[in-house]
Amino acid sequence: MRIVLDTIVLVSGLLGLYSYPARIIDMISIGRLQCVYDDRIMAEYREVLSRPKFQSILSDKERQDILDYLARAGIHVVAGPLGKDISAGPDPDVPFVEVAVAGSAELIITGNVKHFSHIEDQQWGIKIVSPRDCYELICI
Repeated sequence: MRIVLDTIVLVSGLLGLYSYPARIIDMISIGRLQCVYDDRIMAEYREVLSRPKFQSILSDKERQDILDYLARAGIHVVAGPLGKDISAGPDPDVPFVEVAVAGSAELIITGNVKHFSHIEDQQWGIKIVSPRDCYELICI
């Protein structure tokens, strides 16, 4: 299943060993979920995981290994703008929607479901789900 992974879910999954976001990361690592990304999303992952507060949790090598795996196992797309309806949402979230559409993702997994409510009625058929909802959708 193709997904777009919001940065907060990636970070939470790496920090919370027995959390729903960690289960999402597990499903990515075994190939049950496949991340769709573009250069903007990968740059955001890199920037956030490089912040000083994560230096004591992830070594440079671990961070690079995670990013390399996501790039290698995921689907890289070049996503274009979708129009004014999408730009009505929170600006940092626009690339995630554009990538989901360009990569034919079925889900955007986010800890901020409300930030994506403006696309729920769009024609793309992309579901916006929390990590818990994703886990329940796939595993239960």
